[in-house]
Amino acid sequence: MSEVVFEGITKRFGEVTAVDRLTLEVRNEEFMVLLGPSGCGKTTALRMVAGLETITEGTLRIGDRVVNDIEAKDRNVSMVFQSYALYPHMTVAKNIESPLVARKFAVNGGPPRKLNKSERQARIDEAARTLGLTELLGRKPAALSGGQRQRVALARAIVSRPAAFLMDEPLSNLDAKLRAQTRLELVSLHERLATTFLYVTHDQVEAMTMASRIAILNDGRLQQVGPPQAVYERPHNLFVARFIGSPPMNTIEGRFVVDAGEAFVDLGAGRFRVADVGGEPVAHDTRVVVGVRPEHLVIGGGAGAVEATVVAVEWLGHERHVVCELAGSQVTIREPSEGAGPKAGEKVRLGVEGANAVHLFDPSTTERLN
Repeated sequence: MSEVVFEGITKRFGEVTAVDRLTLEVRNEEFMVLLGPSGCGKTTALRMVAGLETITEGTLRIGDRVVNDIEAKDRNVSMVFQSYALYPHMTVAKNIESPLVARKFAVNGGPPRKLNKSERQARIDEAARTLGLTELLGRKPAALSGGQRQRVALARAIVSRPAAFLMDEPLSNLDAKLRAQTRLELVSLHERLATTFLYVTHDQVEAMTMASRIAILNDGRLQQVGPPQAVYERPHNLFVARFIGSPPMNTIEGRFVVDAGEAFVDLGAGRFRVADVGGEPVAHDTRVVVGVRPEHLVIGGGAGAVEATVVAVEWLGHERHVVCELAGSQVTIREPSEGAGPKAGEKVRLGVEGANAVHLFDPSTTERLN
């Protein structure tokens, strides 16, 4: 078993709390992504798992071992850094081999020992085949492209066959096309290795396309955990709602009203119908923050209608984003690029499509209400 469990983990740097009482279970063989803005504590959390940062409070387990006081080299994890951290004077083969030289490994159920040369070579060849590096083993990092260096760093991580892989924004130095290709390769690698991946990024596209589950952090605190689609469709608070999605969710202040037994949100310039207010009912005339995804806002249709003014139209080829001013706030509508779009300055009526497209949040606590 190679689950990674944070139990009330806190990390302080002097007066600064980088990670605040983090409780999170990364399941065996799961691809978990820690997602959040820069400075939210996600890399610090990863480095505590690797043994590169000490834990101020709480308990950290890898498998069935508490590892708070276990040295990094004895934790049976491998880490891929943002910079790749390859040895420039070594060949690809020597870079991949480097974790095998100093450490001891249990072979065929025996006690841990140093691997001999043939055993090390067998592991190098296996890792190189897995990541398509066989033809590059004699080259040095300076002779490789960014994508090839990234694969060498991955090969160096998998060669020791760790219980868990830790990855700190490993795709951030790649161009857009190569990032898309490498995302697919990482998902495929995870499936082949069948082990635990703990991956840190601020890029929500990476999180949404690769993760089994996403853990979203902000200011050192866990905001929400769940499968990507569930987090996107039902954010627990305003931070998650605004952080997940591109363009982000539109959020506008309004009031919840009940009229003739039906629920609405009144934005001043009109109303949107609210399909479901589950749990504790929201009282009539309660102040709320209304959230609607750009793809659920439609011009001239949908349930309910509010008046808005077009500010700009951004054409992206496959779609266009219509930016409007609504009740003193800017909102974005995502729509197909076919046909003529509205013009800047034009008055339009906006509706909402989708039974559960209107999200309500408490303006004080920022927590979800429906």
